[in-house]
Amino acid sequence: MAVYKRGKIWWYKFNWNGEPVRESTKQSNKRVAEQMEAAHRTSLAKGEVGIRDKKPIPTLENFMEQDFLPFVRTTKAPKPNTVRFYENSVANLKAYPKLAGLPLDKITAEHMAEFVGKRRDSGKEVSTINRDLATLRRVFHLAQEWERVTTILPKVRMLPGENQRERVLTSEEERRYLKTAAAIGEGTQRAYDRALEGVRATARGEQPIKPTDPFLLRDVVTVLLDCGLRPEECHRLKWENRRWREVFIGKRKASRRRVPASARVLAILEMRKATTASEWVFPSTTKSGHMESSTLKKQHRAALAASGVSPFVIYDLRHTCLTRWAKTMDPFTLMKLAGHADLSTTMRYVHMNDDDVRAAMEKAEEARGGHKTGHTPKSTEAESPAKSSAIN
Repeated sequence: MAVYKRGKIWWYKFNWNGEPVRESTKQSNKRVAEQMEAAHRTSLAKGEVGIRDKKPIPTLENFMEQDFLPFVRTTKAPKPNTVRFYENSVANLKAYPKLAGLPLDKITAEHMAEFVGKRRDSGKEVSTINRDLATLRRVFHLAQEWERVTTILPKVRMLPGENQRERVLTSEEERRYLKTAAAIGEGTQRAYDRALEGVRATARGEQPIKPTDPFLLRDVVTVLLDCGLRPEECHRLKWENRRWREVFIGKRKASRRRVPASARVLAILEMRKATTASEWVFPSTTKSGHMESSTLKKQHRAALAASGVSPFVIYDLRHTCLTRWAKTMDPFTLMKLAGHADLSTTMRYVHMNDDDVRAAMEKAEEARGGHKTGHTPKSTEAESPAKSSAIN
């Protein structure tokens, strides 16, 4: 061993591939110094043949806290709801130490099944559990992409039986709900007008708080029903998104699209443009400057109660619009207007009943030059004697 002493500290020196290597061990113990020299030689030899020292594998909890969440908070900063979603899912995963405390490469399908079982025992819905599993799958993908593990991690499978949004409003439900939403706005405006003439305003000089947007619910619901936008797309609409008789929306490649606006949507946009100086179509006092999903919760509950319409969530309005379009539109056009990247996603919005199937079959028969199904009217038989005799 080529170790030597300088003062009280041991150094080592050796040649590697014709180059001198000299370093201080910062140790006063010769044996330790010799071991450090040997370790340095071994490290150089491994590097020469492409061998790397095995890195310690982080536990699931450490990777989520030190790598995954900082990545999410940085890349998803403009989307606070997305950040909160991942933070909540990470907290759910950490709450199960038997899974969170394991190194990433030691997690098996059995461990994930135990986590699912615990979540089910606590009364969680399949959709809630699947959101946690989706986060775990994202964590696994990033761990492999960033080479925090040297093995392929197990596949995370979603649970079957998740409830899909299939609530479609009827035309009558739409009419009643919109009528009630408009009535709520009118009531709010009348209450403000009465307050202006009340004692507090006239005698005491106490001005009532002016409602910022009494018809917000009616306007948002109309846009969602007629344009089929995702609620968050509607919330973030800017005036620059408006084109002549169209709404241009979407950030990702598939979701960037132009959606034709109906006459009533155009009328709403014109009215709102004349009464606001904000860059947002639906401005609000929120941190983002535009309305959020929580903005309409109270008005939505009030409208459901007053209209008698069966409960639905705001996203069901998009589902209603796309389902109606599916009856008269080919799937590829529907996929484009919906902003979907995959046709299989679009097909979730196609709900065909017996009448739809019969109508489609009749159109197919007519296209082939055949006849509609059912009995032939007597008037047609009287007008076509030649055809009748030919059949006989």
